[in-house]
Amino acid sequence: MTPRTSDDRQTPTSAEDTITQHLDTAETLADGGGPGPAAPGAVRPVDRIGRAASVVVPAVAALVSGLWGIGRQDSMWRDESVTYQVAHRSLGDLWGLLHHIDAVHGLYYLLMRAVFVVWDGGPVALRLPSVLASVLAAAGVGAIGARIAGPRSGTLAGLVFALLPVTQMYAQEGRSYALVTAGVIWATYFFVRATDAPGTRARWWTAYGLTLALACWLHEFAALAPLAHGLTLWWSRVPRPVWRGWAITGVCVAVSVLPLAVASAGQAEAQLGWLGRPSAGMWLQFLAISAAGALLCRFPGRRGSAQATVLARLALPLLIAPTGLLMAISLVKPWYVDRYVLYTMAGLALPAGAALSRAIGLRHRLAPAARALTAGLSVAVAVAVLLPWSLLVRSPESRKDDVVAVASTVERAAREGDGVLFMPSRRREWLLSYRKVYGRLDDLALAASPAASRTLQGTELPAAEIRRHILASDRVIALMDPPGQPLDPFSQEEVKRKTLRTSFEVCERIPVQGAQVVVYARPGHCMP
Repeated sequence: MTPRTSDDRQTPTSAEDTITQHLDTAETLADGGGPGPAAPGAVRPVDRIGRAASVVVPAVAALVSGLWGIGRQDSMWRDESVTYQVAHRSLGDLWGLLHHIDAVHGLYYLLMRAVFVVWDGGPVALRLPSVLASVLAAAGVGAIGARIAGPRSGTLAGLVFALLPVTQMYAQEGRSYALVTAGVIWATYFFVRATDAPGTRARWWTAYGLTLALACWLHEFAALAPLAHGLTLWWSRVPRPVWRGWAITGVCVAVSVLPLAVASAGQAEAQLGWLGRPSAGMWLQFLAISAAGALLCRFPGRRGSAQATVLARLALPLLIAPTGLLMAISLVKPWYVDRYVLYTMAGLALPAGAALSRAIGLRHRLAPAARALTAGLSVAVAVAVLLPWSLLVRSPESRKDDVVAVASTVERAAREGDGVLFMPSRRREWLLSYRKVYGRLDDLALAASPAASRTLQGTELPAAEIRRHILASDRVIALMDPPGQPLDPFSQEEVKRKTLRTSFEVCERIPVQGAQVVVYARPGHCMP
């Protein structure tokens, strides 16, 4: 943005002023002032370096964080396994699947299929796109922060975002959420530019629309982000041309995503039927994060009031509106999962970066010894808080289960030709990514494979057929949820449990992360 002179900053604003009309003033206040007024159109070298640092430093931090422990101690959980096995299907089988289920993830599956065609690198290849997306997202937060509050604030905001435990977690997740987050964050950057560039608005609105459409095609709940942007415009009282650009772009995005919305609406019950309404704990977490964001927006104080105003009007709607709206909808139609709106964490990182920048400015008032002590204590506290979380999200225990551990356990416990039962049937996912192990076993309940049935985990036989197959086996490996989990009431699941209970005995019960592998045999056949 072209720096304004001191006189320019005192001139009444025109109809073309926007939500970022105080950006240059905010930069001066946030970053401790600077040299005198520059000539119109001049860009100081220090500004170039600072703005570059606000993008590069968070990006490097996110890259290092994302690559650190990317194998997650040789583990993979069931949602990642879905990505892995679906992305290895043929295009025809994949297209057939999307007509029945998971259309919302269709573009992501196609992307991952292309990744595996280029390099079938197992869990690392599975997670690498998410790592790169987290790099883009952190860079985007830095760019937004620098645009609004100055390079130092932007750099710190990007670092905060990159180091948030939830960001670290989904940076190493073989699912679409980090990619969606990167898309929404860069769409937000283009949104800020579109409201701040009267002569080039069409270009920025186009970039905003294309990026937002891509994010929505990766996961349609990205469509909640432009609603937050609309609240920003309303709060900022922008002129009609800005409203018009946002509205036209929003309509174009909605039209482009309409086919996906129609397809996924028909799949919603099967896709999200497992969800319940938001719990009291979820509401408390949402309120706590929202309150933290609001407090951080107020932290810069009087000297940073221009920065705080602009930042709050952008960050708070992004932090609060998508999550709040999705949770409210979920009181009627349970659709809420926090990772579906992961991008809202940018709304927390932005004011956190500004608050840290202000704190650094205040620290310069201290004596040198006190400054060194404060810096050392701050680093120690940050490490003490973040390191345990960082280690946890890189461990198998950070996920609900571990399909690698399940497959390894089955490989050790099973004999060639043993029967296998998945209880419930959706736990077939635990072996689908490990065809070598699965192929040694006789799937006693399977009617049609996942590819043949155009489903994620295949279809199962009627209860009577399942019972007949079980009784024809001498040994059965049962893959079950851990004790205490609710039991599915379906007839196929009931007959599995009853037949094993009445006609077999337990030879071995092996607990695994998020699962248990139980070896059953006919009475007297447990011994090798």
